[in-house]
Amino acid sequence: MPERAAAFDTKLLEILVAPGTHAPLRYDAAAQELIDDKAGLAYPIRDGIPIMLADEARSLDQEHGA
Repeated sequence: MPERAAAFDTKLLEILVAPGTHAPLRYDAAAQELIDDKAGLAYPIRDGIPIMLADEARSLDQEHGA
């Protein structure tokens, strides 16, 4: 039986803010990422744990080919 990825607890969004901008984060369930729209960064969620490190963040500009 395949293992399921740990679910992200969306209640964490009430207390988490973006590390650089201190802006609220948006949860992208399909990509398993927390989005900082102000900085244009997406932080990965692995095994239900948000990885809030700048080195792990993906630039949202990559989505638009910039």
